[in-house]
Amino acid sequence: MNSNPSDALVFYGVTGDLAFKKIFPALQAMVRRGHVDVPVVGVARSAWTVDQLRQRVHDSLEKHGGVDPAAFEKLSRLLRYVSVDYTDPAACRAIHNELEGARRPAIYLAVPPHLFAPAIEQLAKSGCAKDARIIIEKPFGRDLASAKNLNRVLHEVFDESSIFRIDHYLGKRPVNNMLIFRFANSFVESFWNRNYIESVQITMAEDFGVQGRGSFYDETGTMRDVVENHLFQIISNLAMEPPARNDSESLRDEKVKVLKAIPPIEPTDLVRGQFRGYRDEKGVAKDSRTETFVALRLKINSWRWKGVPFYVRAGKCLPITCTEIVGRFHKPPTLIPEAVLKENYLRLRLSPEVLIAMGMMTLAPGDTFAVEMSEMVASSAPRTGEMEAYERLIGAAMEGDGSLFAREDYVEEAWRIVDPALEKDAPIYEYEPNTWGPREAERVTPEGGWHNPMAATLSLRERVG
Repeated sequence: MNSNPSDALVFYGVTGDLAFKKIFPALQAMVRRGHVDVPVVGVARSAWTVDQLRQRVHDSLEKHGGVDPAAFEKLSRLLRYVSVDYTDPAACRAIHNELEGARRPAIYLAVPPHLFAPAIEQLAKSGCAKDARIIIEKPFGRDLASAKNLNRVLHEVFDESSIFRIDHYLGKRPVNNMLIFRFANSFVESFWNRNYIESVQITMAEDFGVQGRGSFYDETGTMRDVVENHLFQIISNLAMEPPARNDSESLRDEKVKVLKAIPPIEPTDLVRGQFRGYRDEKGVAKDSRTETFVALRLKINSWRWKGVPFYVRAGKCLPITCTEIVGRFHKPPTLIPEAVLKENYLRLRLSPEVLIAMGMMTLAPGDTFAVEMSEMVASSAPRTGEMEAYERLIGAAMEGDGSLFAREDYVEEAWRIVDPALEKDAPIYEYEPNTWGPREAERVTPEGGWHNPMAATLSLRERVG
């Protein structure tokens, strides 16, 4: 196991969209903070020069966050470029020549999944994999069988402690803030369990479609794109027990335990939808049965959560772009007629803004002894200078900190849960854009209905009314 920081970053796929939109801005930010001062070797098939790569980086920064002249100049000095075929045995020799004596590179494979195996094979044969860390971009397989095969390929060359599977969602501050909310505040533990919580619902809504990525999305779908990874990470953070120690393996052990407690998805607990007009998108098959919406009900058979249903809903062309969690409490025993009461709830919004809200019954205006639902809200404005997800993740991988990365057993457990839901012949229901999915989703609706996220600009009375 290599516990030393990586002394170089090798980036396969440096001419691609991910590098342009996310990685170059992250690298400039890392240089500005003094977190990167090692060779950055870009690798791609295009017959570029290093000056062309520097120009590409400059263009990226102009469009995504702005150019910091001092940081860009330093980053430019660190950049190297190698034009090779990823599967060519000579590729690693060419990369090695640009490492300037570095012996512990972090190698980032931002390439199509079918290139993982040949690229890793060449890394092994050339000796470049020795003392290296490997970073791979999701998806980590398409189902349980392919995930296991990918893990086998990785483990033929790398120890699990040197493998960093990037899901950018785990680099987002609000996602990790859930753990702080739960484990740094003693009052939360008193109610965050089956004794007080009736149900938990999670909505990840997008008000846009596939945005020109029809070919990609038609091979992926909502289940693979966000449920198996992003939403399961949210569920793990919500449902896990406090880790025994403050280290990456203890933290990831508890997340895996959550997934182990979730049975595979049953057909009766799943509704798939497709927005009207999806099949007209460029790159989408005219008879496509790929889902753009999923609603499902999960069970977590743990001591804390047994009997509490977790409802998950995600989709495109919904009324708003927002990720929100609502935990509904059991109604209290009271002299007030039950029909008048609404469940108290805890509401956590992760994006686009961050807030924590408590829904509760209060005395309504007027002379009568009437009650109404009110909401107490604490919000968090965006922090200037906050690390973006990829900056945080690349830095952690180069330091060898696995806390923010999916481990082998976590990935396989996640696929085990969703595997039954990946059958293309499962029913799919059409829904109109700008609605909350197909009518058939009522089959997996929480008792009391879904709490539909609304725009943050609405007044309190409009939000809860």
